Amino acid sequence: MAINFYFDEVQKPKDFKTRRFKVWLSSIEKYYQTKIDDLSYIFVNDEQLLAINQKYLAHDTYTDIITFDLSEIEKHINGEIYISLDRILDNAQKFNVPILDELLRVIAHGLLHLIGFDDKTKTKKSKMTEQENICIQLYHSLLIEKNNP
Repeated sequence: MAINFYFDEVQKPKDFKTRRFKVWLSSIEKYYQTKIDDLSYIFVNDEQLLAINQKYLAHDTYTDIITFDLSEIEKHINGEIYISLDRILDNAQKFNVPILDELLRVIAHGLLHLIGFDDKTKTKKSKMTEQENICIQLYHSLLIEKNNP
């Protein structure tokens, strides 16, 4: 299993703990009975993600995340997930949530797409949000377990 995090022209958030995030993503992998083979998260700014959105998806809009599924075998995750840290910060403020929770939500959102969830309809979007909340709870429960041996 390879999970990598890259920060391209953006500063790593202070709450970002690489090892903890890898353990968390592994717990999501187990929860959904899938296997992460090769997963890269690339954190960028708004302009970089807009350029990717325009080039690869022909969308001329800002977004918080773009997921590229490179998987060839069912239940084996291979992908690249591009995340705008600018959108994370703005959305955390807009929705009055901690930056860490917004970061967790978007990181989980990308992985959930690779697992097979989508958000194209209102019903599917509601299901995706439900799954994101489960993933965020998994992260916080890992912290509780770590602090209460």
